[in-house]
Amino acid sequence: MTHDLLIHGGTVVDGTGAPARRADLAIQGDRIAAIGDNLGAARDTLDASGLVVSPGFIDPHTHYDAQWCWDPMLSSSAWHGVTSVVMGNCGVGIAPCRPAAREMAMMDLVNVEAMPAEVLRTGIRWQWETFAEFMTAVAGGGLGLNAGFLLPLAALRHYVMGTDSGARGANASEIAQMAAHLHEAMQAGALGFSTTVLAQHIGHGGKPLAARLASRDELKALCHVLRDLGRGTIQIAMGGVGGALNEEQQDLLRFLLQESGRPLTWTFLLVPVGNPRRALQTLEETDWLTQMGAVPQVSCRPFLTQLEMTNPFIFADRATFAPLFNTGTARLATAYRDRAFRDALRAELTQPGAFSGDWTRLEVQQVQNSALQALVGRTVADIAAERSQDGLDTFLDIALADDLAARFLYTISNIDLDVVAQIINDPRTLIGASDGGAHVDQICDVGYATWLLGTWVRERGAMSLERAVQRLTTDPARVFGIADRGRLATGLKADIAVFDPATVGSDRLARAVFDLPGGRRRLVSDARGIAATVVNGQLLMRAGQAQPQRAGERLQAA
Repeated sequence: MTHDLLIHGGTVVDGTGAPARRADLAIQGDRIAAIGDNLGAARDTLDASGLVVSPGFIDPHTHYDAQWCWDPMLSSSAWHGVTSVVMGNCGVGIAPCRPAAREMAMMDLVNVEAMPAEVLRTGIRWQWETFAEFMTAVAGGGLGLNAGFLLPLAALRHYVMGTDSGARGANASEIAQMAAHLHEAMQAGALGFSTTVLAQHIGHGGKPLAARLASRDELKALCHVLRDLGRGTIQIAMGGVGGALNEEQQDLLRFLLQESGRPLTWTFLLVPVGNPRRALQTLEETDWLTQMGAVPQVSCRPFLTQLEMTNPFIFADRATFAPLFNTGTARLATAYRDRAFRDALRAELTQPGAFSGDWTRLEVQQVQNSALQALVGRTVADIAAERSQDGLDTFLDIALADDLAARFLYTISNIDLDVVAQIINDPRTLIGASDGGAHVDQICDVGYATWLLGTWVRERGAMSLERAVQRLTTDPARVFGIADRGRLATGLKADIAVFDPATVGSDRLARAVFDLPGGRRRLVSDARGIAATVVNGQLLMRAGQAQPQRAGERLQAA
């Protein structure tokens, strides 16, 4: 037999945790045909001498729900050896969606996931109403990567309840409709559903995201759909930078696990600055939930965000900002100048939240006003001390002096390397947290896989190569019930990453490009050491260059 593609001379790390071994790998169609020696001829060959051949990486937490419309390659995830992504996380998305609710759905993404409204309005190709129709549209859109779909609860509530979705709980008839739509979506290939309880998740009109208003009766009905089908996974945004789950949050996880009988992943367990061991304590406090099937998602990267005050996402959980979302730059600037607004925000910042006024972790990154150039690279705390001024006043004064164009870099969490090493090695956690496609000009952590292999495996020796590959492939496949990917074995789907273990890696900070619809800015993460990526038997990336084939498929759960 003449194979379609032969990857020869490489070191195979198969995703199971088994020791690496020298072997060739042959592909026929979209499947792995053989692994071993002397596999015969092939129409195309890839020399993997000195390289590692592993399963393609599976990213469990993305928000590419809209980006596929203008970037079916799904960059920059595609550059890092990722071959599959799960989208529809955090209860927010653009399907199911009736035409009358499109603006609501888009503004949810603007407020929760910091996607520019103009980009969504011009870039989304509305070709669906139901979730099944959405999945068909995405899978038929020439995707570079495989896509798995979680049905987001906010969008489902909009679909069934209309504008009431952001004002109240659902009645019995509406709950039955939601359950029926989830059942239809699951039958069409959805991986489960997602929701959120995070206070910073503000929806259209500055109201709490509709998913946050779901009653336990609603959640029970959705859980029972998964229970009765015997498949599906739940994702819930919960926790935060403090690294803890309170009793109410833990009880909600218990409820979802018991009612569904299905796996659940909660996002994110981060390592807080100032009290890093709190994350380890949370792992122990929630171990009883882990035994029931709850899996916390963690990040292996330092968690940093860029921000400018035209989109004050890190203050979304503060009541002071609630009336200001989606009101425009002029009103924001007026509020920032107002003494009463500043005093109210200053008081709020004494309470726990996404940002609690630690100005030593907020750095001026970029300005347009040349008179402010000397401030770049300095922390707000340092500048405030020099001015004998309060940190909040200094921060807002800088933003206003640059017409709100100033960009700041905020260190959120995950800077205690010893604790991060323990968290990412703990088998109870799932490594991911890339948020690919969201916060497009603030955060870009899609290079987490290359960061794990370069920083934690090669440079720090905190994890073996075999275990790291397993963490990036088999582990997420197991959580989402994806049986035919995540390992290298004869007969499985041919999703493969080929990388140089001596050079693989990614940078701490992302790079800005201006390639969104309308020339808008986003951040991308460059990859190093990825020699090739194969998706369903087709070369997607080769020597850093995108290939013409686009063979991404809809992920299926067993």
